[in-house]
Amino acid sequence: MGLGSDMYRQQILDHYKNPRNYGEIEDPDFTHVGENPSCGDTIRMDVDLDDDGETIEAVRFTGDGCAISMASASMLSERLHGMDVEELDALDTDDVTEMLGVDISP
Repeated sequence: MGLGSDMYRQQILDHYKNPRNYGEIEDPDFTHVGENPSCGDTIRMDVDLDDDGETIEAVRFTGDGCAISMASASMLSERLHGMDVEELDALDTDDVTEMLGVDISP
């Protein structure tokens, strides 16, 4: 699906205007910062795991970027919640692109 799909455009716009899980986790189990040097977007994701350290219990993100990057972080944060760490380790860029339903370019 391209960016022309109205359903995906509406979903991206909704996540951009009403980001889910925006904010920081105090003392997260781990943090990842992603930067796009070609456009300057930066996203930080904080993750807390359950007591066993096997399942994502909470995800929060902060950042500065375009509508697509902020919506992507919001959508990804929803998908990660409740995910096993093994599933997280297996995620790649194609998985995120598929979740968004749009083609992402640098």
